[in-house]
Amino acid sequence: MKHIAEANRYISNAKEILREKAQKEDGYYKDKKYVKLAGHAAYSGVLEALDGLFGIKKKGRKSVDWYQEELSKIDKKILNSFNVAYDALHLSMGYDGTKSVDFANIGFKEAEKIINWVAAK
Repeated sequence: MKHIAEANRYISNAKEILREKAQKEDGYYKDKKYVKLAGHAAYSGVLEALDGLFGIKKKGRKSVDWYQEELSKIDKKILNSFNVAYDALHLSMGYDGTKSVDFANIGFKEAEKIINWVAAK
């Protein structure tokens, strides 16, 4: 399952960016730039896993609404995980640069749950 290995690589890279460059202090990351990079990388890992599950080729991404609709047909719990990962990793970290370490950990936990779920399919 090449897409699972690739998805896990994205997550690993995102965690490495935070660990090595974002400078954690008192429960917050100091550098918003690296939080954004890590958020985008981790969310890309989620999409990589889901694209593999749905057989999507790399000719453009589907919308978040498309992923939500497809997941709602399969598993509502994973849909909830996807929504949290989308909010935490893509929107809050990737765009807003939210610096909370705890918040980032929630996003990573949900991303890993999705990837493991796809791997079990």
